Amino acid sequence: MYVGGTVISSVEFHGNMSLVIFMSKCPLACRYCHNVELLEDNTQQTFEEIKQEIDSSADFIDAVVISGGEPLVQYDAVIEILKYVRKVGLKTKLDTSGIYPDKLEEILKLNLLDFISLDIKAPFEKYKKVTGANIGSQVHKSMNLINKYGVHLETRTTYVPTLHTKKDIFNLVMDIESEVYTIQQFRNKDVLDPKLEKVEVPNPHELRKLAEMIKPYFDGVVKVKSAEFGEEII
Repeated sequence: MYVGGTVISSVEFHGNMSLVIFMSKCPLACRYCHNVELLEDNTQQTFEEIKQEIDSSADFIDAVVISGGEPLVQYDAVIEILKYVRKVGLKTKLDTSGIYPDKLEEILKLNLLDFISLDIKAPFEKYKKVTGANIGSQVHKSMNLINKYGVHLETRTTYVPTLHTKKDIFNLVMDIESEVYTIQQFRNKDVLDPKLEKVEVPNPHELRKLAEMIKPYFDGVVKVKSAEFGEEII
């Protein structure tokens, strides 16, 4: 399996210390992607090596998070890892772009997930502008499937001033259903589109104002995530 690296984190699964596994490969070309090195990374690890890393961390973690890239490119490997995590009694989380709803549903049927973070890149009808692919309907289907199976869901959007407007975020929250919606601060370092390196990083206070604006229209928890203040509940 192609794995770009691992890290221990206290923020990727709320309230839990986690081992985060970054699966390489992703078919999208999101202009603001800051994990560019994972898109075509060919670093390989065996399942046994991943098991050993989970086992060596098990005494001081509560969960394993599978992130990327887009983990479901390596669908079989993700299932193998999740089954082992369940076996050793740890919680599970998946970070996904939602572009493979059929694969996602197969995992949901297996009851292998406690928590999913679904990256919603833009209003569903504007996906091509941000990702280069007209796949908003697939992401919408994934969101509905996660809610159908009752897995805890966080939806999140990275706010890029030149790609999104405040109206985009407002329209988006009218179309999403999840327990948590997080507005993430765009970072302009090492992004896929070099033009975005000249775009100013959004001020966290402005992001907070945006979150406060949409909060009355979202039936759930609204958060802002920034480099300056970490994760804030609005």
